[in-house]
Amino acid sequence: MSSQTRSPSGYSTWRLIAEGLRRDILDGAAPSGSRLPSENELAARFGVHRNTVRQAVSALTAEGLVDSRRGSGTFVAAHGTLVHRIGTRTRLSDSLREGSVASGQLLECAIEPAPPAGIAERLRLDGRPALRLELVRSVNGVPVSRATQWYAADSVPGLPQQFAALGTITGALHALGITDYVRASTSVGGRHATPEESEDLGLPVGSVVLEVRALDALPDGTPLQFGVTRFAASRVELDVEHPASG
Repeated sequence: MSSQTRSPSGYSTWRLIAEGLRRDILDGAAPSGSRLPSENELAARFGVHRNTVRQAVSALTAEGLVDSRRGSGTFVAAHGTLVHRIGTRTRLSDSLREGSVASGQLLECAIEPAPPAGIAERLRLDGRPALRLELVRSVNGVPVSRATQWYAADSVPGLPQQFAALGTITGALHALGITDYVRASTSVGGRHATPEESEDLGLPVGSVVLEVRALDALPDGTPLQFGVTRFAASRVELDVEHPASG
């Protein structure tokens, strides 16, 4: 059998195999505690060399989705995927299981006098500067998301300091007198993490992230925040709620 390391599109075959196995695990087709097929069986299934399969399984091991037991094989690990609900009022804290603790880390903040045109339009800045925050949010110490958030700088004075002190955006906004906000729009897509995102989220290179682009607004419709959040697909499931029909 010839060794196949890249797909016809040029994408690494081991990553495609890892995606397929990851999907089986997260969808429940390969439940926790079940044994994965052997390297030989997977190599025959996908028509590749065992080394290619080994790379794929190593990536899943690094993500904590499988455990290799010497002499026994590779087994699906117990994994507690966070189901994050996206609705009218989207708060990570509302999606946590009992006993779980969320925390946030501020990686960078900056005032941008000339933000990207799309950001300025969505936030209706009309020439005003924007505040940009770069955040990582974790649950029980495990990073689950990497976010870039934009605000009209003059609408949230002191937000970075409040976030650094409190660890949550909702709490920081509340401290500034913004007690409520709602989701105005949401779009979701999937892609492979960049090297920087993989590092920030503690993921192996080639991991999948779910990218959520969202606009939050005050109850009166005034834009508050536009954000791009990358969720680790192996750790988070997104549940997009539909408004009740009238």
